[in-house]
Amino acid sequence: MKYNPLVAPDPKEWLEMDEDRRVQMVMDYHRKAGIRIPKPYLHAIIHTAVENQAALGDETPVEQTLRRLMDEGLDRHDAIHAVGSVLVNYIWDLLHGGGLADASDPNVAYFEEVRRLTAQKWLTEYADEEAEPRWKFPIRRRRHPRPRGRA
Repeated sequence: MKYNPLVAPDPKEWLEMDEDRRVQMVMDYHRKAGIRIPKPYLHAIIHTAVENQAALGDETPVEQTLRRLMDEGLDRHDAIHAVGSVLVNYIWDLLHGGGLADASDPNVAYFEEVRRLTAQKWLTEYADEEAEPRWKFPIRRRRHPRPRGRA
């Protein structure tokens, strides 16, 4: 299996794979595509976490949100970055005593934020080069090859 963020991996095959292998495949994709990232390992971990959640299907809202974001005009790679931005901010809040840390099930707040995410919100709040978010999960538009063959 080769990883391409523009094409959803087979969920069963993805989840059966060792986590370190998943992260390495994401890193390999970005390196081979010539996408320069300041912190490639961290970037790959976030990509992998989002792909893991998407592969769980209806257990999380991530797969449905990725599809909706693509319907709103993002490609799948940017949609992964959009959800990754929410995930990173969620983790930041948990680690720094934000409001989400008080919830009895912190996933509820994260999943709700994922459900509320729109392409426009992500482009405005996270992807704008002039913005100063706590964490910007960078977009790399049109620097990765389009998938060939099956969609």
